[in-house]
Amino acid sequence: MTLAYLAQREQQQKLEWLDGGTFSVLLGKDATEGKLTVGRFDVPRGEAPPFHLHTREDEVFLLVKGTAVVWCGEEEHELGEGGIVYLPRGIPHSYRITSERADLLMIATPGGIEGMFRHAGRDLATPRPEDFEISPSLLAEAAGLYGNIVVGPPR
Repeated sequence: MTLAYLAQREQQQKLEWLDGGTFSVLLGKDATEGKLTVGRFDVPRGEAPPFHLHTREDEVFLLVKGTAVVWCGEEEHELGEGGIVYLPRGIPHSYRITSERADLLMIATPGGIEGMFRHAGRDLATPRPEDFEISPSLLAEAAGLYGNIVVGPPR
């Protein structure tokens, strides 16, 4: 890459995600030569992805604002505002938001996981279909396409 990549807020794709939250693709694999994905979640209390693991990437979450419970394997941890967690590939994990809302920064390396969010989520720049939902089967399909394995329900 010979040039840095810069994307203003209005250039970043924002997707409808689980439990009424959103996921913004800040940097994807195409902008980073496949090296990483950076995304940001804005999610309400109770938002919780299925217990899952990644086969392709390592993941870092920084809780910019809010509180959450995080599971890494069978360990349970409270994560407070400003807390950060590193989740290596192959380790089952999940979280549940315990504050009213949370602002969560995600970094995954190598890049590409944004494809999963695009596959199951909905681009907020498009009209919302009346019957839109991210069903467990659609989420499992998207996860499988991008090297993630759902190992259990949300916790």
